[in-house]
Amino acid sequence: MPFQEKNGIRSYSFDIFPHGVTQGVFTRRGGVSPPPWNSLNVGGTVGDDRAHVAENRIRSFHALGRNPASIFDVWLVHGTEVIIADEPRDLRQTPVQADAILTDNPEVTLYMRFADCVPLMFHDSAKGVIGIAHAGWMGTVRGVGKAAVEKMQSHYGCRPGNISAAIGPSIGVDHYEIGADVISKVREAFGPDADRLLEVRGSAVHLDLWTANYIQLQRAEVEKIEVAGICTACHLDDWFSHRAEKGRTGRFGALIGMRAT
Repeated sequence: MPFQEKNGIRSYSFDIFPHGVTQGVFTRRGGVSPPPWNSLNVGGTVGDDRAHVAENRIRSFHALGRNPASIFDVWLVHGTEVIIADEPRDLRQTPVQADAILTDNPEVTLYMRFADCVPLMFHDSAKGVIGIAHAGWMGTVRGVGKAAVEKMQSHYGCRPGNISAAIGPSIGVDHYEIGADVISKVREAFGPDADRLLEVRGSAVHLDLWTANYIQLQRAEVEKIEVAGICTACHLDDWFSHRAEKGRTGRFGALIGMRAT
């Protein structure tokens, strides 16, 4: 089953990854934050009490059997910078700015926060490498997924044919109306494929981020791809949605880690 629940913490997991990979995209359920961040908010810059955020993160890690001290996270900036995490992050230091993280260390848990943007996860079973990336519209047109795959190749010697990738819950095309500036950038980035991503609905144009990231991963020669197909704006009982909740909301977490052999 894609959804699992432990100690009140509900999360979505992908079928494409093997049992040796611990992974999950957490819903908003099971935390301690009050409205409008109710309840498993892990965003520290949205107005919620930091003690709530820390407790929610710890609960999330424990629900999936990961040590909270193993965390490596980054300050998301909607770019394509890929960071190598050889060891857990020193929590006394400010996170580096990046939108993708890779590791081959089972003692490291990769972690990110979302609220409509697309979570991307990666695993190469041959090399024992995992990754996570954050792809909003800016990261998508800039190619953060492709950048993560290329870094897996250059740094770890991964082959795209051995990489499994997952596209997580995020805002769906039905709720993602965009303006002329974004349309132009999508057409520039995707060329002839842009017509598959831009849906005209009356006088509005909507963007399909799931298909956009799927195409980018295919361009990077990744063949094994799973799409959750869950819209955050459609299911506010499970997910935070920045757009559907007009910015007054929290952030849900996603993590991936490998079990030591």
